[in-house]
Amino acid sequence: MERRRPATEAEARALASSVRLRILRLCLDQALTNKEIAGRLDANPATTLHHVRKLVETGFLAAEPSRPGPRGSTEIPYRATGKSWEVNVRESGVPGGGAAMLEAFQQEVRLADLEQSRFVRLGIRLTPETHAELLRRLREVLDDFRSHQDDGDAYSLFVALHPDVTRDA
Repeated sequence: MERRRPATEAEARALASSVRLRILRLCLDQALTNKEIAGRLDANPATTLHHVRKLVETGFLAAEPSRPGPRGSTEIPYRATGKSWEVNVRESGVPGGGAAMLEAFQQEVRLADLEQSRFVRLGIRLTPETHAELLRRLREVLDDFRSHQDDGDAYSLFVALHPDVTRDA
């Protein structure tokens, strides 16, 4: 029961980058300048600007009004639009979206205190019907919590449902 629209090729290519996915996460709650984004990613500002421009072109980031920067410069802050939650990249035919998502998760979780994180693994067997039901219910829960956006502490959630190729080998 997928409610997201199919991503265009340009949108899917924009989201097939772990760096771009991390930029979207950084700009979710607050607008950040390219320099601030580069600093948080420990990346070259020129490289980061390339990724920021691609996200702006595809509507995943929006520029906010410019503001004064250091030594008379002008800075442009960017904020995530939430559009990435509205598109389905799987059907686009563009490879790399799943790998980018996993890589972004791995990079972000390495920065977290693992003792403060919660991890759950579960081996299950599902018919096509129960598989679809699980995905539908997970989507409902995620949609519900996404709509809350309380002022509480920031958390990230990564859910992976994959064939367990080792169990039937």
